[in-house]
Amino acid sequence: MPGVVQDPLRGLSDALVERARRAQPLVARIEVEGRPTRSGTLWRKDVVVAAEQAFARVQEAKVVLGDGSSFAAHLAGRDSGTNVVALKLDGTPNPGPLAAAEPHPGALALAFGAAGVGVSVRLGVIHSVGPAWHSRAGGRVDRRIILDMRMSGREEGGPVFDAGGGLLGISTLGPRRRVLVIPITTVEGVLEPLLSKGRVERGWLGLALQPVLVPEAMQAAAGHSRGLMIMGVAKDGPAAQAGVLVGDILLTIGGESVGRPTMVAQRLGPEAVGQPSELRLLRAGTVLSLTAIVATRPSE
Repeated sequence: MPGVVQDPLRGLSDALVERARRAQPLVARIEVEGRPTRSGTLWRKDVVVAAEQAFARVQEAKVVLGDGSSFAAHLAGRDSGTNVVALKLDGTPNPGPLAAAEPHPGALALAFGAAGVGVSVRLGVIHSVGPAWHSRAGGRVDRRIILDMRMSGREEGGPVFDAGGGLLGISTLGPRRRVLVIPITTVEGVLEPLLSKGRVERGWLGLALQPVLVPEAMQAAAGHSRGLMIMGVAKDGPAAQAGVLVGDILLTIGGESVGRPTMVAQRLGPEAVGQPSELRLLRAGTVLSLTAIVATRPSE
């Protein structure tokens, strides 16, 4: 009607209710005997994904979807590198293609989880968006998306949408319980190997490492002020076979400096498996180069 001004708060509220209605079919409540309930996301027909860190040593579970339907589920695969776990079900509806959203700092975000009954909703903003990063376990996460909101442990793993209804990914709790998003592209990138092999195969040298300062008198010869002390070498692992010894200081891998263990993980992705890798080391004041053939990281 002419002259009628719509209440903007009521309009926002109605829009949020509609977003929650659309998201509800994707929210999964994951029940494991003897453990608190957790949240997951119906990613595709018969596949639920969740935050891997919340499901240590889980093989079987019961999954209840937002419409109340329940399914027996079993572990299909897990990847601690990207913090993604995949559960396989049978008979779930097809959620259809999930439209990806581009994250923008300051934009509204809605995170959904499984409540005791029904679905929980958290409203916040995207605090910051950073570039791709690597976890200590060697996984590559395509964007560092941090949300300005609080979340309980049982809500972790549910879907996160932007205000337009586009999917950002699934939620997870980071250090100091900061809410992060595992991006949709990261989940898609690991899902096929999880479903087919149960894991994502990454490179492995068989080294325990500790950041150290290179002795000042040796920095000129080493060409670096920092490196990684070899604290342990796995028996018969790639590094051991190459001749690496405890006490060596690792300076570079493939010509790239490595001052932190995560920098080593960055150079040991799936594409590195089976490939030769030059290790430049400092041993007893002498710089030397050894070549190791990168192996597949052993199963945990």
